Amino acid sequence: MIRLIGYFFGLASVLFLGAAAALALYLGQVTKDLPDYEVLANYSPPVTTRVHAADGSLIGEYAKERRLFLPIQAIPDRVKAAFLSAEDKNFYQHAGVDFQGLARAIVNNIQNLGTGKRMEGASTITQQVTKNFLLTADRTIDRKVKEAILAFRIEQAYSKDKILELYLNEIFFGLNSYGLASAALTYFDKPVTELSIAEAAYLASLPKAPSNYNPFRNRDAALTRRNWVIDRMVENGYVTAEDGEKAKESDLGVSPKKSNSYLFASEYFASEVRRQITEKYGEDALFEGGLSVRTSLDPKLQAFARKALQDGLIGYDETRGFHGLISHIEMGSDWGVPLSKVVPFRDLPEWKLAVVLATDDEGVDIGLRPEVDAAGKVDEARVTGRIPAKAMKWAYRSATGDRKTAKNPTGVLNSGDVVYVQPIADADGTYRLRQPPKVQGGFVAMDPHTGRVLAMVGGFSYSQSEFNRATQAMRQPGSSFKPFVYAAALDNGYTPASVVLDAPIEIVSGGTVWRPQNYGGGAAGPSTLRLGIEKSRNLMTVRLANDMGMNLVAEYAERFGIYDKMQPVLSMSLGSGETTVMRMVSAYSVLANGGKQIKPTLIDRIQDRYGKTIFKHEESICQACNATEWTSQDEPEVVDNREQVLDPMTAYQITSMMQGVILRGTAAGKIRLESDVAGKTGTTNDEKDTWFVGYTPNLVAGVYMGFDDPKPLGRGATGGSLAAPLFNEFMQAALKGTTPEKFIIPEGMKLIAVNRKTGMQAFDGEPDTIMEAFKPGTGPADVFSVIGAEGYASPEEILNNSQQAKDAITSGQPGLF
Repeated sequence: MIRLIGYFFGLASVLFLGAAAALALYLGQVTKDLPDYEVLANYSPPVTTRVHAADGSLIGEYAKERRLFLPIQAIPDRVKAAFLSAEDKNFYQHAGVDFQGLARAIVNNIQNLGTGKRMEGASTITQQVTKNFLLTADRTIDRKVKEAILAFRIEQAYSKDKILELYLNEIFFGLNSYGLASAALTYFDKPVTELSIAEAAYLASLPKAPSNYNPFRNRDAALTRRNWVIDRMVENGYVTAEDGEKAKESDLGVSPKKSNSYLFASEYFASEVRRQITEKYGEDALFEGGLSVRTSLDPKLQAFARKALQDGLIGYDETRGFHGLISHIEMGSDWGVPLSKVVPFRDLPEWKLAVVLATDDEGVDIGLRPEVDAAGKVDEARVTGRIPAKAMKWAYRSATGDRKTAKNPTGVLNSGDVVYVQPIADADGTYRLRQPPKVQGGFVAMDPHTGRVLAMVGGFSYSQSEFNRATQAMRQPGSSFKPFVYAAALDNGYTPASVVLDAPIEIVSGGTVWRPQNYGGGAAGPSTLRLGIEKSRNLMTVRLANDMGMNLVAEYAERFGIYDKMQPVLSMSLGSGETTVMRMVSAYSVLANGGKQIKPTLIDRIQDRYGKTIFKHEESICQACNATEWTSQDEPEVVDNREQVLDPMTAYQITSMMQGVILRGTAAGKIRLESDVAGKTGTTNDEKDTWFVGYTPNLVAGVYMGFDDPKPLGRGATGGSLAAPLFNEFMQAALKGTTPEKFIIPEGMKLIAVNRKTGMQAFDGEPDTIMEAFKPGTGPADVFSVIGAEGYASPEEILNNSQQAKDAITSGQPGLF
C-alpha cells in the first residue's frame, strides 16, 4: 500500500513537474514578445484641437478621435464610483487580476450554458487598459494570458489612480466620442464636474457595448443598463438607496451636442484657421495634437459682416427674379415626411424650408419642414403658414429684371414645390419667399494697427458652398486698386493738386492698340489727382502711371502685398490683375495706420496640449516688461518693429483724397458715418465685379460682389451702387455706440487752400476751393501745368477737349501746358 502510494506520488510529481515545465515553456513563449508597458508613462493620446474666438467662444473642433484629456484629479468621486461599480468594484483591492470576480464569472457562465445569455467577462480595469493600449482585441487564450501578465506588471509600475486615468481617457463611448470628458459633452453637453448620478451611471454603462446602449436606437436597453449601474453604486455604498431610486426614476436625459452649437456664422473663419494650422503644423497636429487656438474673431463684428453681405447678395439677386426652387415632392396624405428628407442649410436659421400646399391670386399656403431628432424621428406636429402676394412680388420679374413674367403667385409656384421662407416680423404665420442667391461675394474686416482679422465672410452660406471667397477667390480689384497708383505718385514728388490730362489715349503694344475709357465715357480734360481718384478717372490713372513708370507702380503694389509679382503693364494700373479681398483689406490697412506694414492674421495664439504657447502673433519687443517689482523705474516702452513702407504724410494725403470719394465722388451719398471715413469703389470691365474697401481710424473693411463664374452683373452695377451700401451697413452697426473718431494729421503737414479745378493756390474769397494737404517743401504749382499733355500740338487742342481748362484760363488763372 505504501509502495502504491509512493508510486502515485511519484507519478503525480512527474506529471506536476511536466505540467510546470510545459507551463513555464508556454509562458516563456507567450512573454518573449510582450509589448513594453513602460510606454504608458508617456501616454499622449490623440486629443481634439479646439478653436476659439477672441472672447473665448468655441468656433470649431477637429479630431480623428474626439477626445479631451482629463487628469484623474479633475474627475468627481461619484463619476469614478459609477465606472468602478460598472466595471471593477474591487479595483483598488486587487493586484491586476480579480480572482474572486474571475471565479464568480466562471460559475455564472457554467450556470448560463444553453440559456442564450451573453458570457460574462472578468476583465479588470487594469486588464482593459492592457488590452486597449498594448494588445489586440482577439478573443484567444494567448491574448488573455498576456493580458493578465501585463496587468500584474502594470500594477507594480503605476499607481491605481494613474491606471484609472488612462482607462477613463482612452475608452470609446460611441457617437465618435473617446474619453470621459468628450463623452460628457457629446451626450449631455456639459462638463464632467456637472454630471448627475444618473448621467454618470449612463456613461459608465457605455464602454461595455456603446452601440447596444445607444440612447436613440436602443433606449430601453440603455435605461435598463443605466439602472443596473445605479443599483451597483447603491450596493457598493457609493450612493444612498434614496438617491439611487431618484436617479432611476429620471429620464435618460441625453441631449447631444449639436453640430451647429459653435459660434454663429463662424464657419468660413474656422475653416481658414484650420487650413492655416494644417499648413503650419501638419494634419496630425490639427487632428491629434490637442491644440488650443485663440483667434482674432470678434463675434459681434462677424455677425454684422455676415448680415451686411447677405443683405447685399439677396437684394441684388431678387432683382433678377425667381430661381429658388429647392426641390419638388409628391404630395401624399402626409407632406411632412417627404419634406423632412430635404436637408436645409444648417447655417441659415433665419430661413425655413417649406412645401407649397396651394396657391391663389392672393398668396401661397405653405407647410413648414418638421423637426427631426438625432435618431431620425420626424416630429408629428405640422405647422402651416402663408406667403402673401405682396411678400413675393420680386419673384414675378425676369432673370434680367427688366420685365414681368408672372402676374401673381400662381405663375411662380405650384403644389409640391419646396422653397425657403422667412418669418415676417410681427405677423404670426406669414412668411416672405426667399431663395439662395446665385451671386456671391467676400467680406473682411481688420484692425489696421495689428493686422488682426476681426470678421470674415466667404460667401452667402458655408452649407451652400465651402469655397472661401474672402481668401481663395482671385478677382480683379478694378478701381479699388487706384489708391496705390496715386500713393506711389504722392510718395515720389507728385501732390494731390498735381494736374493730369483726362482725355482719350491710345497705347500701342505688341502690334495691338489699347484704348482705355472712363466708366460711362467722356473726359474732363486737365484735372487734379484729387478729382481723378474721387471720380475714379481711368484715363487720368493710365496717364499718371505712364508718367511714373509701371515698374514703380508694381514695386508699390508688391510692397503693399496686393500681388506677389505684378506684371508692369499699364492695364494693371486699372486693377486688371487678380487678388483677394484679404490682400486688398491688408493693403488699405497700411494706408489707415500711417504707412506701417502689417501681417494679417486670424490667429492670436496657439497652445499645445500642456498649455505651452507655441505661436503668438504679437511681435512687438518690450525689454523691460518682465520686471518683478516697481522701483520707481520708467514705464516700459514697447518697440514698434514694423517696417515703414509708406511715408505717413503720403498715407494721410491719400486718406484725405479718399474721404473725397465718399463726400463728392463715386460713393457720394452711400456712406453715412459720424466718424471720419475714407474708401474707394471698384468696378471691373463689363461690371463683372463690384468692390468697396474703406476705413475709419481704427477699422478697415472690404467687400466684393460677383458671380463665381465671372459674368456681367448688369449695367449700372458698380462699386458705388452695390458694394458701398454693404460697407455702410456693416460700419454703422460696428461703430454704433462708439465715440466718433478723426484721422490724425501728421505733424509738419501744411493745409493750403487750392482751386479744386486747377490745383493752384486759391485767393481769398475764391469759390470752389478745398483745403489740400502738402508735405513740407511742397505746395500748389505757381503755373498751370498738365501731366500727359505732351501728345497735343498746342494749348488750344487741349482747350477744345476741356471746358474745365478753358474756364481756368479765362477766369484769369495763369496757364502753361
